[in-house]
Amino acid sequence: MDAIDQNILNILQKNARETVKQMAEECFISSPSVSVRLQNLENRGFINSYQAVLNYQKIGFSIKAYIHCAVNAKDKQNFYTFIENVPNVTECDCVTGEYSMMLKVFFPNTVELDEFINQLQKFGDTKTNIVFSTHIGPRGLQLSEENVALNKKNHKD
Repeated sequence: MDAIDQNILNILQKNARETVKQMAEECFISSPSVSVRLQNLENRGFINSYQAVLNYQKIGFSIKAYIHCAVNAKDKQNFYTFIENVPNVTECDCVTGEYSMMLKVFFPNTVELDEFINQLQKFGDTKTNIVFSTHIGPRGLQLSEENVALNKKNHKD
């Protein structure tokens, strides 16, 4: 990945609807070159998907919460199967610490959140944090030659 690829990825993280022509102008290369680079970035797994970031409150999901769940290792696969079928879960991470899973969820109200937490508790103890406000919303990791080079160096050791 070179500086142009990094620039393309930065542009897409800010606005995935940016046109190939606009990216070409910002990167000072031709549109066909951007198209080839995009295809290459997708094929190499640097781009997983293109998504819109929604305002969940505007569509009726006013409760955002992080739920920590202590899932026993033997129940992990059943937990993953369960969680994959819950559309309110937007992220599920396996983490270190007292709780092995951390979920990011959106619900229309606390009653439905509570019902979901009750279902989760069959997998282990839970701890829930309801978000009051978000200062920095979802955003990409700004790539630069320095931080990419440092990351590559750290992964070689």
